[in-house]
Amino acid sequence: MAYKISDSCVACGTCIDECPVEAISAGDIYVIDADKCIECGACAGVCPSEAISL
Repeated sequence: MAYKISDSCVACGTCIDECPVEAISAGDIYVIDADKCIECGACAGVCPSEAISL
């Protein structure tokens, strides 16, 4: 099960730099590609709005 980004995402960009497999795409609300996500949790750990969860 890949991590997901909720509507509380503020598109700050912090998570993109943390993803080791480049699974996160920018936008009004960022999106995680479930096929690329390795469930490491690095993105969730740095998200200031706590918008990322399993």
